[in-house]
Parts: sequence; structure tokens; C-alpha cells
Amino acid sequence: MANVDELLETFAGMTLLELSEFVKAFEDKFEVTAAAPVAVAGVAAAAVEAVEEQDEFDVILEGAGDKKIQVIKVVREIVSGLGLKEAKDLVEGAPKAILEKVAKDAAEAAKAKLEEAGAKISIK
Repeated sequence: MANVDELLETFAGMTLLELSEFVKAFEDKFEVTAAAPVAVAGVAAAAVEAVEEQDEFDVILEGAGDKKIQVIKVVREIVSGLGLKEAKDLVEGAPKAILEKVAKDAAEAAKAKLEEAGAKISIK
């Protein structure tokens, strides 16, 4: 069991990228996939899932800048169903999430429109 403990300690010290590379080398060497019922492959499969690219993003309004009225108009355009008062409260309450769990393209488009209006935006 000492070898298993040493391996686990080695895996614990690896970055996700290093662990992903290890999984690929392991699969090539032993002609298996990470889904195979092998103890090391099971641990590595969990690490590979964590490396997958994020597909949902939040658009966070950090500040309205100097052109608050323009930012309010763009917020109303981006977030459907917001009235003037709700959009104003949202902008004045920054930092706040404008959009949550949207695709990367939609997040980038919203960020571009809001930054063009003068707002400070971050995507998480």
C-alpha cells in the first residue's frame, strides 16, 4: 500500500494541467480510457473534467462611469423586461450581475455594448 500512498501524494502535488497530461500518457501507454475502472484513471478522470472549458458566464457591472444615463439605456436593451426604475437601481447598485449564466458570445457582446456606453464590466 505504500506505493499507492506515494502515488496519491504525487497526484496531490500536481496541477490540473500536469494531471491531464498524465492521464493522456497513461491512456496511450496502457491503451485504456479515463472511463475504465482503473483506480488511477478514475482519479485522473475527475481532474480532466475540472479542466474543461467554462461555458456559462456572468456579466458583472462594476461601475457606471461618467455616462450613467447611457449605461442605463444599454442595460435596459440587454436585460429584457427591465423598466427604467429597475435599470436605474441596477446601475446605481453596482457592482451587480447584469446577466447570469449566459454563453460566452452573449457575455462578450454585452460587455462590448456596456463598455462602449462608458461602464466598467467584468466577466466571471
